[in-house]
Amino acid sequence: MNKSRLEAFSDGVMSIALTIMVLGLQTPHSASAAELLPLLPRLLSYVLSFVYVGIYWVNHHHLLQLANQVDRRVLWANLHLLFWVSLIPFVTDWIAGHHRHTAPVASYGVVLMMCSISFLVLKRALRATEAAHPALAAVLGNGRKNACSILLYALAILLAPWLPLWSSAIYVALALLWLLPDHRFDRSGTAA
Repeated sequence: MNKSRLEAFSDGVMSIALTIMVLGLQTPHSASAAELLPLLPRLLSYVLSFVYVGIYWVNHHHLLQLANQVDRRVLWANLHLLFWVSLIPFVTDWIAGHHRHTAPVASYGVVLMMCSISFLVLKRALRATEAAHPALAAVLGNGRKNACSILLYALAILLAPWLPLWSSAIYVALALLWLLPDHRFDRSGTAA
């Protein structure tokens, strides 16, 4: 099955997620810089979520550049990822207004953790589809970075009732970790 429709649909869903998030931002009521201060949590939440969607978009692009074809399993795994990515605007808006409360902070972590799990599932589905290509398995790696991320998301979720700001710090640290370039993609000739 050709992968171009999968790529186009995925790009569209991620673009819509970013658009919904930016539409949630409100401008200050006056031209005073002091008006920005109460909006800072919302703006920082938007920036972090924009980075996360960007990370998934870039890694999704690299992942699909490696594939020659997709099958039904890959299509469903991709939809699973897109479902969780599509929830990022919702939890972003919630945590932006309540960044010190357990439910929004934990929910943000659950969505991020599920994005990470679903991306790992997508990688494994692609690896199974492309079983005849050992180079793909080498580039995809063993998923340690994903597994560590999932554990850290779980830790952040567990910390949310007592230390919600620490949970948010873990979310920021994980975003920074994923911003580091993966040179295996560069060596495979799929660098963007």
